[in-house]
Amino acid sequence: MNDIRRTILWVIFGFSLVMLWDQWQVYNGHKATFLPSRSAATAEGPAPVAPVAGASGTGAELPAAAGAANSAGVPTQAGAAAPAGELVTVSTDVFKAVIDSRGGTITRLELSQFLDSTNHHGLVEKVRSLIGLPNPLNEVKPVLLMEDDSPATRYLAQTGLINPETKGAYFPNHTTPMTVQAGPRSLADGQDTMEVSFASEPVGGLKYIKTYVFKRGDYSIQVKHQVVNTTSQPLDAQLYLQLLRHGTVPSSTMFGTNTFTGPAFYTEEKKFHKVAFSDITKDKVELPPPATNGWVAMVQHYFVSAWLLNTPDAAGIKRQFRVKDLGNNLYSAAMVLDLPKLAPGASETVTSDLYAGPEEEKKLEVLAPGLELVKDYGIFAIISKPLYWLLSKLHGMIGNWGWAIVALVVLLKAAFYWLNAKAYASMAKMKGLSPKITEMRARLKDKPQEMQQEMMRIYREEKVNPMGGCFPILIQIPVFMGLYWVLLSSVEMRHAPWILWIHDLSAPDPWFILPVIMTATSLLQTWLNPTPPDPMQARLMWIMPLVFSVMFIFFPAGLVLYWITNNALSILQQWFINKRLGVLGK
Repeated sequence: MNDIRRTILWVIFGFSLVMLWDQWQVYNGHKATFLPSRSAATAEGPAPVAPVAGASGTGAELPAAAGAANSAGVPTQAGAAAPAGELVTVSTDVFKAVIDSRGGTITRLELSQFLDSTNHHGLVEKVRSLIGLPNPLNEVKPVLLMEDDSPATRYLAQTGLINPETKGAYFPNHTTPMTVQAGPRSLADGQDTMEVSFASEPVGGLKYIKTYVFKRGDYSIQVKHQVVNTTSQPLDAQLYLQLLRHGTVPSSTMFGTNTFTGPAFYTEEKKFHKVAFSDITKDKVELPPPATNGWVAMVQHYFVSAWLLNTPDAAGIKRQFRVKDLGNNLYSAAMVLDLPKLAPGASETVTSDLYAGPEEEKKLEVLAPGLELVKDYGIFAIISKPLYWLLSKLHGMIGNWGWAIVALVVLLKAAFYWLNAKAYASMAKMKGLSPKITEMRARLKDKPQEMQQEMMRIYREEKVNPMGGCFPILIQIPVFMGLYWVLLSSVEMRHAPWILWIHDLSAPDPWFILPVIMTATSLLQTWLNPTPPDPMQARLMWIMPLVFSVMFIFFPAGLVLYWITNNALSILQQWFINKRLGVLGK
C-alpha cells in the first residue's frame, strides 16, 4: 500500500511539472510542447481548397466570398473582397453595424455592450494602476464580432439567391450592387425597431429586396428576404443564408484546452453537430441531411452568429446544409432554402433571424431548439452544465459571481460532508499512528517484506485505510475541471468582478494574491495531514503545494477562489476532527 501511495504521488507530481512547463511555454508566446490545441492545424495559415461538402440534392454550388468570378459568373475567390458599394452605418443600443450596399452584407458588427480589453500586467503598469495613473498600453474597445478588413480577420454573414439550373449564376447574390432605401440609421429615444432595406435590380429575371429589422436590446436581427419574379415565365430559385469566417482559432489554454471555434449545425434528426475547420479542409465532414427544420451557426469563444428560421412563413421550407473551404484560410457554412416556384409577376417573402451576440444559455435556449449547445463545455459538459445551473441560481440570489462560487463550495462541502468526514477521520488516525509506524520502519529497515506485513497488521488492528485521504481529492478533481470549463466558456463571467482588485473572475489574478493565499492554505492542510513515514514522500507532500501554487498563477481567479474556499472549509473540518481525536499537533 505504501508503494501505491508513492507511485500516485510521483505521477501527480510529474504530471504537474508537465502542465506547468506547457503553460509556461504558452504564456511566453510559444506553442504548447505536450498539449497542443486540438484545432492548431487550422491556425497556421491558408488551407488548400476542398470541394463543397454535402451538396447533394440540386447539385448547385453557393457563391463564395466576394472577389473574382468563375466560368458561371459566380464569385469564388475568397482572398480579395469585391469593391465596396455605399457603406451604411447603423447604431442601436447593442450594435454598431456597417452594411455594404453590394449584396446588402454586414461587413462590420460591434457589440457595444461587451468590451474587449488588451491589458499589459507588467510591474510598471501595475504601479501606474495602483497610484491612479492611466496606462497607455491598455486598450479598451467594443467586441468586434464581424469585419471585412482583410482575409486574415474576415467574418461575414451573407445571403443571396441561387439558380439551381445554372448552379448559382444569373440571380442576385451577395456581390450584387443594391440600392439603399431611405430611412433612419439609429434608434431614437422611444423607438424600439428600425428597418434598413436594400433592393437589387432584376438579375436573371429576379429582383431581391433585403430588409434588416433591428430591435432595441435584441441581438437577433430579423432579416426579410423578398424575391420578385419580373419575367413572364415561372422561375425556380433557392435562398442561401451563409456565414463566412477565417479559420484561425485561439491558442490553447491551461491543459491544452480551448472552447470550440467553427461551424455548427442542428436538425431534429441529427441534433447538435460541430464541424472542425480541419475536417472541412480534409473533406471529412458529415453534414445533416436535408430537413424542414434546423439552423447553421459559427461558434467562437463567448460569442456566436447563427441563421435561424423561426417565423411562420419559413415553417416547413426544405433546407440543405453546406460547408466549403474557400482557400486563404477562409471557410463558409450555409443553409440553402428551396423557395416555392415563382409565377410571373409574383413575389415570395421569407423571414429569417440573424443572431449575433453572446452565448448566454438562458437567452439562446428560447430562440431555437439546441441553440444553447453552442456554449462549449468540452468533455466535462455532464458536470459543467449542472454546475452552471446551480451557479446561476446562486448568482440570482446573491448578485455576485464570486460570492456565488463561494456559496457553491459551501453547498458541495455540505453535500459530501459525511464522506469527507470519514476520510479526514482516517487521516487523523494515520497522523496518530505516525510515531508508531516511524519506530517500526526504523526497527525493520533491513527487512522490507516483514516491514510491509507489520504495517498492514497495524492498519488492520487500528481499522485505518491508508488511502482514505485520497477521497477528498478524488471528489474535488471532477468538480474542479467542471468549474474550469464553466469559467472558460461562460460569457456571463467574462469581466465579472468579485471584490477589490479582482475585476475579472475569468482571468488570472493580476496581483497573484489569490495564488499566494491558496499556497498558504495548502501548506496548512499539509501540516494537518499525517506525515508519511517515507522521508521522500514527506518532502514531496510539502513540495507539491508549492508546485501547484505556480500553476495557479495561470488559472482564472474564480477557479483559485473555488480552491481557496474548499481548502479553508477542509482545514476547519480536518482541524475539528483532529482535535476531537486528540492528534492535533502530533
